[in-house]
Amino acid sequence: MNDSNADIAVIGLAVMGQNLILNMNDHGFKVIAYNRTAARTHEFLAGPAQGTMITGAETLAELVDGLARPRKIMLMVRAGEAVDQTIEQLLPIIDEGDVIIDGGNANFTDTQRRAEYLREKNILFVGSGVSGGEEGARNGPSLMPGGHAEAWLLIKNLFQSIAAKTDDGTPCCDWVGDNGAGHFVKMVHNGIEYGDMQLICEAYHFMHAYLNLDNLQMQQVFRQWNEAELGSYLIEITADILGFQQDGTFVVDLIQDRAGQKGTGKWTAINALDLGIPLTLIAEAVYARTLSALKQEREQAEKVLKGPQAQSPESTDEWITPLGEALLASKMVSYAQGFMLMRAAASEYQWSIDYGAVAQMWRGGCIIRSVFLDDIKAAFEKSPELANLLIDDYFANAVMTAQTSWRKVIAKAVETGIPVPAMSSALAFYDGYRTGRLPANLLQAQRDYFGAHTYERVDKPAGQWFHTDWTGEGGNVSSSTYDV
Repeated sequence: MNDSNADIAVIGLAVMGQNLILNMNDHGFKVIAYNRTAARTHEFLAGPAQGTMITGAETLAELVDGLARPRKIMLMVRAGEAVDQTIEQLLPIIDEGDVIIDGGNANFTDTQRRAEYLREKNILFVGSGVSGGEEGARNGPSLMPGGHAEAWLLIKNLFQSIAAKTDDGTPCCDWVGDNGAGHFVKMVHNGIEYGDMQLICEAYHFMHAYLNLDNLQMQQVFRQWNEAELGSYLIEITADILGFQQDGTFVVDLIQDRAGQKGTGKWTAINALDLGIPLTLIAEAVYARTLSALKQEREQAEKVLKGPQAQSPESTDEWITPLGEALLASKMVSYAQGFMLMRAAASEYQWSIDYGAVAQMWRGGCIIRSVFLDDIKAAFEKSPELANLLIDDYFANAVMTAQTSWRKVIAKAVETGIPVPAMSSALAFYDGYRTGRLPANLLQAQRDYFGAHTYERVDKPAGQWFHTDWTGEGGNVSSSTYDV
C-alpha cells in the first residue's frame, strides 16, 4: 500500500463493494480496498481499479495504518455473523472516535445492538441502507444512513457525493435517524420493492393469461406506462426484460417460476405484525414468493383442481388503461403502508424520521425509484404529521379516480381464476381504511364469549372494559384485555 492518508477503507470486495469503491474514486476520494482473501484484493487492483487512486491492504492493521483520522471504515460483508466478527477484529486496532459503517442488508435489530455496543467503546457506528444494486453502487446509489449522529458530519460529504442525484442535483442521501433507523428504512424500502415487483407480475399475468398478449405487445404496454404516472425503474426494466431474446427465444419464457428472497421482505412483514401495522400488500407479496416455491405441488394441483374457463375479450385495448390504473392505485397503497410502518417504528424506538427526506432518498439510485415519490415528498412537506398518504389530496384523488378500474380488473381476475393477491389486498385495505365502522365489534363479542377477553362500548368512554356473561354460566370474571 502506498498511501497513508486515505479517506476511507472498504472491507468486502464482492460486486457491491468493488463498485462503491470505484464510485468513491470517481469522486476524488482515496480508498483502501480490503478482502479477507488477499487474492481478491490483488485481482481488483490489477483489474477494475488499475490506474486509479485506489490502494489495497493485505491485513486489517495495514488498512488501519493507511487511513486519515478519524478513520472511516465501511463494511460490505455478508449480513450477520461476518459483520460482528469484522467489528471484533477491528476494535483492538482502531481508536475512540473512529467510524465503522455497515453498508450491508443488516436486520435493524442487529444495528441497534451494535450501535449500543460500540457507543460504550466510544466508537462511532453507522448502519446504512444501500440501494440500487450493482449499477447504483457504481454510478450513484440511494443511501440511507442512521446510527450515531456524531458520525454524520464525518461521512456526509463522501456519502452525498457518491449518492444518486435528482434532476435538480439533490443527493438521494440524508441522515435518517439514530441507531437502527437507517437499516429499518432500507428494510421498508425492500418490502415496498417486494410489493412493487409482485404487482407488476400480477399485471403481466393478467395480460398474458386473460388478454393473450405476447411479450412484445406487453413490452409496449409497459413502455407506455413508464411514460406516465407509473414511470419507475421497475416498470422500465420489465419492458426491457419482456423484449430480451437470445437465439430467437424470449429469455423470460425460459425462466423457472420459483422466486427466491433474501429475507428483507419477510422482516418487513414480521415487524409490521410486531408493531400492529396492517402491511397487507407486502405480506401478500412475500407469501406469493413462498407459494411460487411450491412448484411441484402446484403442478400436481393443476391436474386436480380446475378453475373457470373464461374467454379472452375480443378487444384488449379496453383493458390496458384500467389495468394500469389498478396497478397505480395498488402501488400507492403499498407505499402508504410502508410509511405507516416507518411512523410506528419511529414512535416505538424514539427516532426522528423526516418522511419527505426518505421519499427524496428513494427518488434516484434505488430499486423503487418512481415518479410519484416527488408527490410523497410534497405530501409530507405540506403535512409532516400526515397519518396516511391516502388522505393526502393528491393520493386520495388518485385512488378514488382509479377505483372503478381497480375493482373491474380485480373482479375480472377473480372471475377468470387469475391470482392477484397483492392487488386484491391493496383494494381490501383501501376499503377497510375508508370504513368508519368495521365488523370487529362482532369479533370482540366472540372473544369475550369464549375467553372473557372483554370489550369497549360505543356508549361509554374509551378505555373502559366490559364483560358479558353470554351463557348465564360464566359469571362476571374476565380475562386480560389485549391490544393489537
